[in-house]
Amino acid sequence: MKLHSKILTGLLIGLILGLISNVLFAESESLKWIVNNISNPLGQIFIRMIFMIVIPLIFTAIVLGVADFRDIHKIGVVGLKTLLFTLVITAISVLIGLTLVNLIQPGTGMSPESRTELINSLSSNQSVTSLIKSAEESKGFVQIILDLIPRNPFVDIVYAFDPNYRGGGLLALMFFSLIFGIAMAMSPQEKIQGLASTLQGIYDVLMKIIGYAMKLAPIGVAGLIFSTTSQLGFKIVSILSLYVIAVLAGLAIHFFITYGVIIKYALKKNPIQFFKQISEVIITAFSTSSSNATLPTTIRNSIENLKLDKDIANFVLTVGSTANQNGTALYEGVTVLFLAQFYGIDLTLVQQLLVVFLSILAGVGTAGVPGGSLPLVIMVLITVGIPAEGIGIILGVDRILDMSRTVVNVTGDIVLAGWIDTTEKNRKTEFA
Repeated sequence: MKLHSKILTGLLIGLILGLISNVLFAESESLKWIVNNISNPLGQIFIRMIFMIVIPLIFTAIVLGVADFRDIHKIGVVGLKTLLFTLVITAISVLIGLTLVNLIQPGTGMSPESRTELINSLSSNQSVTSLIKSAEESKGFVQIILDLIPRNPFVDIVYAFDPNYRGGGLLALMFFSLIFGIAMAMSPQEKIQGLASTLQGIYDVLMKIIGYAMKLAPIGVAGLIFSTTSQLGFKIVSILSLYVIAVLAGLAIHFFITYGVIIKYALKKNPIQFFKQISEVIITAFSTSSSNATLPTTIRNSIENLKLDKDIANFVLTVGSTANQNGTALYEGVTVLFLAQFYGIDLTLVQQLLVVFLSILAGVGTAGVPGGSLPLVIMVLITVGIPAEGIGIILGVDRILDMSRTVVNVTGDIVLAGWIDTTEKNRKTEFA
């Protein structure tokens, strides 16, 4: 059995057992013990094996990708294409989400009993208070730009995955790696040959480690999905069913139609075959809910299965894991309008356009870790005058939506890298 088939089997087993356990033993202490001591630790071992190599992989992938270009103009062209693609496709994703939420009206069709139950659940939810506090500590635009340039890159490395860290984090590490790679590209090659060989050796070892980690994937995925589905329950999903449908429908439209059109007409490939080739990445993204955790698999899969240029894959996919978050932007737009409808706040066209703009920016700045988008959703809520406490209403279903939007995020990164790879090959052909 191929690896992606094993992972899919693990996912299905975890899903089925989790749903059965939730129906039969929802409040059981034994189920909680199994989740806390067996299924969740198994999943965390798999995730930590991947996260363990993310930091060195980001550094070596970007440095080698940029240094191997040896053409500063090409680096600028690839960077500009990445930025333009991200902004345009993210805008499309948000518009899809807002269109659906205006058509479905998920916040207005809720029964009074369900509305009261959700509002009552906010008063005792400590997670909401913590999220609001985190959002209120968010930085201004100027400080965000300054924090991209690290005063000490090792501090950003240490705290990159700490949700309470207020520095540049992974983006600062990416900036440092970019400058380091440019400096290597501009240096005399005979003097940096040893350094380049060392970094390439580290990169190859990291790829070997991800191979070991993926052998644990079927068991790890089963544990993660079981932990989620056994605790999630059907009740909260049924109450928020229209909201969940709006988000999932928007993600599906963006995934199959927007990406499908790009794959077919820009990449000149069969979309179904394309999605089959990255199935391992899709399943890993769904189970981990993290673009950053999926990054090693994304790079390896894109180079080996899609035959993308190694330098372009390393550079674009690494930057995209944090900057190109189409699915997250769509989710944020839908969530803001849903909560506006829930509270009976009628957003004007100008306010909805502001939501589009803010969701695009938030999508670019969202951390690629589970739940990383929630503080940014709160910032958008506050900006358009919606009670920030409302974020607690959707926390019960956020995990399953997080898993789904991560699939769209990661697939978007691969489509972006494929588009840039295709355009660069076409450009070389024209000049040949």
